[in-house]
Amino acid sequence: MSHDYEPAMRIALDYAQTAAEHGDVPVGAVVLDPAGQVIGVGYNDREASHNPLGHAEVVALAAAARAAQSWRLDGCTLVVTLEPCTMCAGAAVQSRIARVVFGAFDEKAGAVGSLWDVVRDRRLPHRPEVISGILATECAQILSDFFASARNIAT
Repeated sequence: MSHDYEPAMRIALDYAQTAAEHGDVPVGAVVLDPAGQVIGVGYNDREASHNPLGHAEVVALAAAARAAQSWRLDGCTLVVTLEPCTMCAGAAVQSRIARVVFGAFDEKAGAVGSLWDVVRDRRLPHRPEVISGILATECAQILSDFFASARNIAT
């Protein structure tokens, strides 16, 4: 399938910036319907919401499910700036998302190929396609900048 995910990733990067402005780890996500239209957006809001489930992917998937009026997001694509963790990879599988597209790899907690590969586990009944490395440099840079700034504030 030939599809340009850079425009959607740029939207996700804008939402990642919003997360950073609210003091949270800058991760943003969008869900595209089968026609490529944005039907759900999210950014990390764990700090603001005091909710451990406030990951960008979970927020975006929930918004998309509300828009679709169905928990099944068949044919949809999750686009996220950082490789999903185990919780978010599981949420993608449970939502029946068709594909997961991400920017930066997460060597410490990634569950879409780095540490684990939850979404492609053959024991699961649904396995989304995975596309990685979309605007990876930009996605990694926003995280690096955020953590460098946090270290400077802490010293």
